[in-house]
Amino acid sequence: MAFNEDSRVKIPAILHLIRLGFTYIPQSQQYRQEETNIFEGIFTESILKINPHLNEHGVKRILDEITLELDFEDLGRKFFERLISDSGNKLIDFQNFANNSFHVTTELTCKNGDEEFRPDITILINGMPLAFIEVKKPHNKEGVIAERTRINDRFKKEHFRRFANITQLMVFSNNMEYEDGIVDPVFGAFYTTAAYKDLQFNYFREDAEYPVKQGLKSISEEQENAILKDTNLMVIKHSPEFNTNKSEYTPTHRILTSLFSRERLSFILKYALAYVEEETGLEKHIMRYPQLFATLAIVQKLSEGRTKGIIWHTQGSGKTALAYYNVKFLTDFYQKQQVIAKFYFVVDRMDLLIQASTEFSNRGLKVNQVNSRQEFVADLKVIGAIHNDSGLPEITVVNIQKFSLDSTVATTLDYDIRIQRVFFLDEAHRSYNPKGNYLANLINSDKKAVKIALTGTPLLREVAGDYDSKALFGNYIHKYYYNMSIADGYTLRLIREEIEGKFKMEMKELMEQIKVLHGEIPKAKIYAHPKFAEPLLDYIVEDLIQFRRDQQDATLGGMVVCDSSQQAKELFRLFEVRFGEQELDAGVLLAAEPPRIYRTHDIPTLKAALILHDENNKGIRKDLVKVYKKGNIDLLFVYNMLLTGFDAKRLKKLYLARVIQDHNLLQTLTRVNRPYKKYKYGYVVDFADISKAFNRTNKLYFDELQEQLGDEMELYSNLFKTPEEIQQEIQEIKEILFQFDTQNKEIFSQQIREITDKGTLIQLVKALRTAKELKNLIALNGYEALDGEVDFEVWNRLLIEAQNRLDNINYVENLGNEDSTTNIINTALEEIVFQFIKVSESELVLADAFKDILRKTRETLRDNFDQQDPDFVSLREELERIFKKKNLSEVTQQDLAENMPLLKKIHEKAKELNRENGNLKSKYSQDEKFARVHKRLMEKGGMTKKQLQLQAALLKVKSQADESIQNSKDIMGNEAFFKRYMMQLVIKEFKNEQKMAIDHPTTQGINQLIVNEYIQQYHSSSLR
Repeated sequence: MAFNEDSRVKIPAILHLIRLGFTYIPQSQQYRQEETNIFEGIFTESILKINPHLNEHGVKRILDEITLELDFEDLGRKFFERLISDSGNKLIDFQNFANNSFHVTTELTCKNGDEEFRPDITILINGMPLAFIEVKKPHNKEGVIAERTRINDRFKKEHFRRFANITQLMVFSNNMEYEDGIVDPVFGAFYTTAAYKDLQFNYFREDAEYPVKQGLKSISEEQENAILKDTNLMVIKHSPEFNTNKSEYTPTHRILTSLFSRERLSFILKYALAYVEEETGLEKHIMRYPQLFATLAIVQKLSEGRTKGIIWHTQGSGKTALAYYNVKFLTDFYQKQQVIAKFYFVVDRMDLLIQASTEFSNRGLKVNQVNSRQEFVADLKVIGAIHNDSGLPEITVVNIQKFSLDSTVATTLDYDIRIQRVFFLDEAHRSYNPKGNYLANLINSDKKAVKIALTGTPLLREVAGDYDSKALFGNYIHKYYYNMSIADGYTLRLIREEIEGKFKMEMKELMEQIKVLHGEIPKAKIYAHPKFAEPLLDYIVEDLIQFRRDQQDATLGGMVVCDSSQQAKELFRLFEVRFGEQELDAGVLLAAEPPRIYRTHDIPTLKAALILHDENNKGIRKDLVKVYKKGNIDLLFVYNMLLTGFDAKRLKKLYLARVIQDHNLLQTLTRVNRPYKKYKYGYVVDFADISKAFNRTNKLYFDELQEQLGDEMELYSNLFKTPEEIQQEIQEIKEILFQFDTQNKEIFSQQIREITDKGTLIQLVKALRTAKELKNLIALNGYEALDGEVDFEVWNRLLIEAQNRLDNINYVENLGNEDSTTNIINTALEEIVFQFIKVSESELVLADAFKDILRKTRETLRDNFDQQDPDFVSLREELERIFKKKNLSEVTQQDLAENMPLLKKIHEKAKELNRENGNLKSKYSQDEKFARVHKRLMEKGGMTKKQLQLQAALLKVKSQADESIQNSKDIMGNEAFFKRYMMQLVIKEFKNEQKMAIDHPTTQGINQLIVNEYIQQYHSSSLR
């Protein structure tokens, strides 16, 4: 019987799409225009339906124009603009999305000359192939990585330009659950949009607060049979695996529901795609799932009448992009109410104004910059959302620091009910104190405006001082925590390299001498002195050079956060002395190709830039940042600038020469957490010792999480074997297989995917390999009588699945080994007064990661249905011991670093225990009572090799007991009678039927265990 990706994943996925409302097109009826794969007949019928003013000649003209546009080298931008347009001739009816036609087909050939490929499943809207799905079977060795490599190779070829340009959405799945923490996603179901290179895979995790509203349709026998016949897979029709794989809850089907239900598909096509002009060229982006749910949350709150709230999305999750997407979405939201929306993005620094303006304009918005009261008042008075000749959607970026004390604007504005102003306030934890005049003037400018505060860090109450940020901005609208962004691959973990300065005594003596001779002098002057700055620079330069050598990657960049602007200038001066003064011509550097590979024989020559508010003008600073992002500048020296909102993926070494506090610390650290190539970490080289500041910030972060998520502590082979020897080995294999479902290969596949212990998997594979050898021995020796003992073909299929899972685990381990870095840096410096030495290296653990593993551990222990199990009791006691050592509210970074591995170990053991319990429960038709009885009897010993007999006896007892209870409503009310009755069943099944040699006390013990389970269930159900 077929047991491959077609039967296990592809056909069930097609059936699921039909339940979502798609109509199947048989392979024999794929009548389409080969150049674009547009189904001309469906396209014509659909376009005429949604554009009644058109005729067939007009539709043919549109199709010809689309065919021409799909040849453009614009990543499909021109076609996309036509696709989502609501004016003129519409390709999709977004006003009444159900008015469109929805089709699905399989193995549709994308062909150009001799080049071709065939996606597993193609989704068509109005006959246009706008999406496709590629599937692999579970436990395939390389997961989805091979498919991503393949599609990257295809889409970069000009042969397939039209197919890349028309594709809006792609899903890649091997029908497995995500394995978080892997930099390159291997297992799971991922989505993306088109790219000519470097396709980015995204996780999708549903938000329980904003579920898909569309239900699933039923599918008829005729529809199912037609698809099975069309794909020549009728043979799987009645297999248990096929029925299992049709579940709506498989990983593949869950993401299909999330993305291809009508409401979501309409939203994604209309609002979730963006073209972005990056330094490296044009890119096409798709909304990340937290941005999608944040947008839905905003609209829900607005619909409920709320006009303010906070979006807490961790650093690196794309808050500026979120604001951009909402300009598009909220414009239409208000337009349906005959209201014109005007959008404002409020920042509190000039460099952030420039960064935000660049981000918005790169995405196609017309940006108006406001730097004065007069400009702001003038903007407020403009009627209409758009005041530019291009017709582009607009946003006004406002620098709130320009709102000086006399800039009262409220009295100058006559309110227009046709206008709804929407303020996005960036970095809501800073500079918005209502006791100051900045925010008051902004709020008073339009008291009816919607105010959406954006923050990448929690609003730490202690830092807020004597005002309440939530009273000011409202409650949280949506939250997305740092640990989730790591799991989703949007941010990296951080490694802190502690640097010890061998100068503390000398520094103390020096400061005392200076005090005696010259009086008090700021330490900042000492830190900016060449005697201090020179060895500091030596360490940084040599460290970056060695880091690149270790990684064999010349693209890696560094940034030095200096103690003062004076120190930054001195370090840059010394850098130029060492490497020669450099005329950094931004135009030349932007045009040049940056170095990629680090060749060990090269003489290192570095370039650096100084980014300070009083150095160069903002235009030059902006160009230097672009050059750095491209890779033609190696080091940036900064003081206060670029610590927030600055994203450069290649920045992987952050050198901290000063202590930064609270929100600013979290923001600064996350400059190095952007994903880049296959790197797993960003590195923070700590000269200033941020440990105390980080512990303080993390504690405040933890307190905020306690308030938002609840207090976790409250919830707690021998060729000459005889037939007898072979039969004995078969029984031993059956014992090993006992905990697994061997009748349904799909359930077996799901069970083994939950195994994380490599030893357990090796034991299983070894047993199944032995079975394969035994089959050969039976045939070779003519032991025909044993041939019917088991279905060796089934066992062989199980072996393939188990071996694939083992290959999965080995593959991931090898990935980790390939990507691991030595980080061994030679820190031997000249013997001078100021000397810096790396003394330790450890991961910076943020409170939400700790909180998350604590929650997972608690929930996993809570889900265990056998809390008398000695293994469970041991795990619970181990968890209690951890928290008896320390008050949770006082955890330090060291505590987190020590406890995280212990918590993860407990969590893994608890998961494994639950997995074993679940497999055992399935042997008793999901009856927890008999699973517990089975375990208690196994714990007593003497039955270790008799699980099959034990199961057979207990199943018979269960069947007869349940039938008697069903037929007699009073039997459970008489405990003594029920006990005597059950004793008869136990004796009959254990002694008489299974011939188990057990004495009377043992028989009584078995009976008491079963009776206790029934009585306890009876009484607990009566109390409900």
